Amino acid sequence: MSWTRFFRRKRADAELAQEIDLYLAEEVQENIARGMSQEEARRQARVKLGSARRVHEELWRQNSMAALDNLWRDLRYAARTLRRSPGFTAIAVLVMALGIGANVALFTVVRSVLLNPLPYRDPGELYTLFERGGEDSPGQGRFMPVAGGSAAEWKKAATSAAEMAIVCPWQDYNVSSEGGLLPEKVDASWISANFFSTLGVAPALGRSFTAGDDDPKAEATVILSHTFWKRRYASDKGILGRKILLDARPYTVIGVMPASFNYSSSFSGNTTAVWTPVGHDAPPSLLKVFDDHAFLVVARLRPGVTLASLLGQLNAVQKQVKIDNPGSAVHEGVSGRSMLDDAVGNYRTSLYVLLTATGCVLLIACLNVASLLVARTATRSREHAIRAALGGSAMRLLRERLMESLLLSVLGGAAGMGLAWMAVEWLVRTRQDMNRIESVHIDGVVVLFAVATVVLCALFSGLISALSAGRGQILAALQQSGRTQSAGNAKAGLRRVLLVFEVGLTVMLLIGAGLLLKSYQRLRSTDLGVPTNTLTLSLSLPDGRYKTAVQQVSFFEQLIERVRAVPGVGAAGLVSRAPGQGWGGDHLMTVVEHPPLPKGVGLDIMVRGADPGYFSAVGIPLMKGRIFTADERLERDHYIVLSQSAAKLCFPDEDPIGKHLKGTDGGPFEVVGVVGDTRWNISEPIRPTLYWPIFGNGYSVATIVVRSPRDVEALAMPIQKIIGSMDPDLPVFAVRTLQETIGLSTVGSQFDSILVLAFAVIALVLAAAGLYGVLAYLVTQRTSEIGIRIALGAQREQVMRLMLVDGLQPALLGLGLGLGASAATVRLIRSMLYETRPFDPEVFLSVTAVLLVVAGAACVAPAWRASRLDPMNALRTE
Repeated sequence: MSWTRFFRRKRADAELAQEIDLYLAEEVQENIARGMSQEEARRQARVKLGSARRVHEELWRQNSMAALDNLWRDLRYAARTLRRSPGFTAIAVLVMALGIGANVALFTVVRSVLLNPLPYRDPGELYTLFERGGEDSPGQGRFMPVAGGSAAEWKKAATSAAEMAIVCPWQDYNVSSEGGLLPEKVDASWISANFFSTLGVAPALGRSFTAGDDDPKAEATVILSHTFWKRRYASDKGILGRKILLDARPYTVIGVMPASFNYSSSFSGNTTAVWTPVGHDAPPSLLKVFDDHAFLVVARLRPGVTLASLLGQLNAVQKQVKIDNPGSAVHEGVSGRSMLDDAVGNYRTSLYVLLTATGCVLLIACLNVASLLVARTATRSREHAIRAALGGSAMRLLRERLMESLLLSVLGGAAGMGLAWMAVEWLVRTRQDMNRIESVHIDGVVVLFAVATVVLCALFSGLISALSAGRGQILAALQQSGRTQSAGNAKAGLRRVLLVFEVGLTVMLLIGAGLLLKSYQRLRSTDLGVPTNTLTLSLSLPDGRYKTAVQQVSFFEQLIERVRAVPGVGAAGLVSRAPGQGWGGDHLMTVVEHPPLPKGVGLDIMVRGADPGYFSAVGIPLMKGRIFTADERLERDHYIVLSQSAAKLCFPDEDPIGKHLKGTDGGPFEVVGVVGDTRWNISEPIRPTLYWPIFGNGYSVATIVVRSPRDVEALAMPIQKIIGSMDPDLPVFAVRTLQETIGLSTVGSQFDSILVLAFAVIALVLAAAGLYGVLAYLVTQRTSEIGIRIALGAQREQVMRLMLVDGLQPALLGLGLGLGASAATVRLIRSMLYETRPFDPEVFLSVTAVLLVVAGAACVAPAWRASRLDPMNALRTE
């Protein structure tokens, strides 16, 4: 029974049931009229009603069984048909698996990272607030950290916020060795006591901070992350109430956060291992000043209040703060964004670009399978025509094609789910730097997405092939002779159209991949200003043990002398932050010899502490003057060295040597030298930099830089042993070469460019296979025509040229379509490009050349075979 007849019967059965009910109602009335009691009349009616319903249910069961039997028969027939063509089936399944697997994997990541709500109470009410800097401000400009004084003023005036908390996520602690555990440095956050209650989370073990903990005089307390507790303390619940040493100071563990909790901000990028109360650990002045922008502010809005309303209140407060503190570096306004946007903002564009790329791959895969099914339909046109002539319905033939497409999609989806699982595992391992990556997993929603994708692919591919074989074409197949090719040309025309779109999508992927790859290459080739084979080792002296500047300087001086004595060390130096290791702090400076600037205005200069041997150790050239001497330390530290860009900024038309700079917190400092520029971040422009003696400004954090004519990495262990012998509780971190630092800084760009390139190569292979298939099909369909042409005197070169034109035509149309679409879409990835224009002519020309070469190569073999045909054999071909 056909599906049409089945549904007609179902409607008829429903109408029959209604008529039976009406009849039985009338029967009740008639029974009462015959003298039956009302109860007896209803009983008799219910008997007849039950009998009628049993008949109706039996009819429905029979019809359902018949429909399922038809469906099962169609499914078995499609399976047998595909089994007879194992090559076609394997190719179609592989193509579908690639497209579906890639889409499911990227959907899993995008959903987990970008779409799933944060694991907090009512996360839609939570926002992160920032001071709004000028557009020329470093970093993210509109989203700048907040000064403690500003945060305090906001909290007093923000009636639109139900709660407001602060967090300083840039801290770290040295965890001392204990119980056989090695010392280590961990990322930490200072938080206000109401931070966790503002988010709406509570520790899984123990308790949260109270107002009493958030006091300088209180006992030191700490809350551990679940990951840190599990890794270092083996999930020991007895950790509660124990003391651990952070920076050589005892802290009592009062809680452990849930495994699902992981606060992260795209501004900081740190993964917090321990939380401590800001009021206890931060210097009291940090919570009051307006110059030191050290915090992020988290606010929970009151019901019905918008972010714009809150920002309106806070901007008025910030304006007043700026008026009341003219000598401070107060930013001009307040900005905010949802906590979800704050957590994933850096990855949103790249993930959506990758998801779009996988969508293109899936569409190309569907077009490719549809093209294969169209060719398959053409080869079976006589079979379908005979079946139609013998009474086969168009619906039955359509069902068979859809069943074939569904089977291919289901098999491809099953294989694709396996590929997706492997891809997700690889993504999680590869991109540990991505916020919320730990939440990525395949769940029921992902499986439903995969099922929906399989169904859509089946419908898309099956319907296209079905439309290529309408009833008129099927009947025409019975009328055509063996040498009439109109139907074959119609099939080839549809395959050409599909191929045009396939090539167009491929061109878009190739151009996107080319731009990202060129951007990545330029990023990797950026000069840091120092040799990249330099080894760096960082350490942080705990202020609980090294309490004075004299103790810190003494340790660093002994350390660097012992490092320089290690066999194989060519040169070594100390710096507070090595090139490529991040911002590290800045100061507003004024030139003493110049007219005074308005209050709160100054020259923004990045600052570094360095020892006298640092510049020669890393190869930073001395451009003018001199560097520090060994005597310029502790109380004799008022000497500075400027980078070239800093010298141009402060003294554009003067000799800076002997001049003086003064900061808001000290000075004046005499300029004694000018050195070459370096980069603080591989992807950021060079910033003016000021160096002062690391042995004079009370630096507790330093990076050892080492150069060697031999393998510099082999020196890491001997140097770490020296540090361990000087202080067994002092961990060493960031042990890597500057080349590795560059690699870590560019991992996101590398990942995006390589993945899009892989998708583009897959698309190019599919497009080349499609071109080859279309032209090979045309050669087969036009064998007799080619034989006649050759018999009538056509040269083989002319035949080959004719076939090449036929094959390259869809490639050229697709190239034009792809170039036009790319010109309209490349602006969307502008933010992902480094020193690369979206309309880079080199990339566009390269993609055009690559596509033409691949298309030509795909068309040469069928065209050559056509030109080599024997006319006599060709004329005998049916």
